[in-house]
Amino acid sequence: MTFLVVTGLSGAGKSMAVNALEDIGFFCIDNIPAGLLPRIVDFALQGENQLSRVAVVMDIRGLRSVEQVQEALAALDEKQMNYDILFLDANDNVIRRRYKETRRMHPIEASEGIPIGEAIARERKILQPLRDRAKYVIDTSLLSVAQSRERVCGLFLQKGECAMAVTVMSFGFKYGLPQEADIVLDVRCLPNPFYVPELKNLTGLDQAVFDYVMKAPESQELLRRYESMLEYALPLYVKEGKSQLVIAIGCTGGKHRSITFARQIGAFCQKLGYLPSVQHRDARRTM
Repeated sequence: MTFLVVTGLSGAGKSMAVNALEDIGFFCIDNIPAGLLPRIVDFALQGENQLSRVAVVMDIRGLRSVEQVQEALAALDEKQMNYDILFLDANDNVIRRRYKETRRMHPIEASEGIPIGEAIARERKILQPLRDRAKYVIDTSLLSVAQSRERVCGLFLQKGECAMAVTVMSFGFKYGLPQEADIVLDVRCLPNPFYVPELKNLTGLDQAVFDYVMKAPESQELLRRYESMLEYALPLYVKEGKSQLVIAIGCTGGKHRSITFARQIGAFCQKLGYLPSVQHRDARRTM
């Protein structure tokens, strides 16, 4: 089991980090008081939970002194388990600006009524033992949210994983566009098996329909162009921090051409290194 402690300065990007970790399969628990940490560890280690990757967030909300931080680390060490610490940092001016932009108050500033500069300095002192023990430190001062997310995912993605979940969905335009679609590809321009009597009641899941659609030169050329576009665009979505992408492929009824192309596009995305889920929204419709 991978056990990760996520911590760092308030305003440095811990929420972003947790969202990124959840997107790549971590079970995340936010705002853990120091006293509960041993119980969380015990829960995570129980075999019936089947948790392979766990991340807990400990920060100034639950750690109000250096002694509490040291006690929390000692409690982890007593469990004799492997764990890593990810520390999110940013310079003081950036943290001040972020709080000003969001119109929120720093937790220590709010609870103790002290200026934000003093609150940040106190927080740094309290969390210093965690920073000293951190295996990973990310300074987000000059990073965009997308870049910070990419850094986090890059640290903890397992070999062969991709930070973006891809869904390829076939659909029929006559039943409406999928509301969740990010990219819509139209294949209504291709030869339609619906007008071939022996193919009319089949779908693109049947080899006869698949072969009929793909033997047309225009189908092969359109597929090539769609694949070229996706090969270029998908890494840009990952770079921009997109965690989920839905590619919707539509024909008139959603049974023949769209399913055929969804199968092809799904296989192509897998070839590119993604792990697409291929769905056929309207394949079972009877009208």
